[in-house]
Amino acid sequence: MFALSLTEDAELRPLEPWRAEEFLAHLERARTHIAPWVSPSFLVDDLAGARAVLQRYADLWARDAGGIWGIWRRDELVGGVMLVSFDAARGVCEAGCWLEPAGEGHGLVSRAVGRLVDWAVRERGIHRVEWRTKPDNTRSIATARRLGMRLDGTLRQVYPGPAGRVDIEVWSVLAPEWRGVRSDAGEHRVE
Repeated sequence: MFALSLTEDAELRPLEPWRAEEFLAHLERARTHIAPWVSPSFLVDDLAGARAVLQRYADLWARDAGGIWGIWRRDELVGGVMLVSFDAARGVCEAGCWLEPAGEGHGLVSRAVGRLVDWAVRERGIHRVEWRTKPDNTRSIATARRLGMRLDGTLRQVYPGPAGRVDIEVWSVLAPEWRGVRSDAGEHRVE
């Protein structure tokens, strides 16, 4: 089985459809915490829905168009990272993440996304990695900054939300910038 160590007690593993039960149990723990930040289609509430979300990402992975990985801490799924989109021909991808409260405060997302960005840039030749977030998602913005990303701008009123139309900030890091980043205990900083 494939697993990458993130810390002494956490690792990154593929989040495959056969893990749908575990994923659903995790979503139940995380639901209220991540609901303001993730797509409603991600927050499924039954096993068939959980399997469908994971299958959608497995299909993206098979087409070389995206993927999803879970973050396990002390052998419990506490969050994950994904390539929401991946276009090797254009050299552009979008990374994303989510985390339940039990996973917060350990640097897991920064390490996991850093691994994903490093692979995309160094192994796959991606030139631009994007990070999209709502302007009030301070934790997501802090992650983008820790990874050396820059704010490109705000897409105004991109889609409808419960309180009106939603703005999305677009952050990015370019391959030459990323290559100037060094790894120090799994954390990435611009030199």
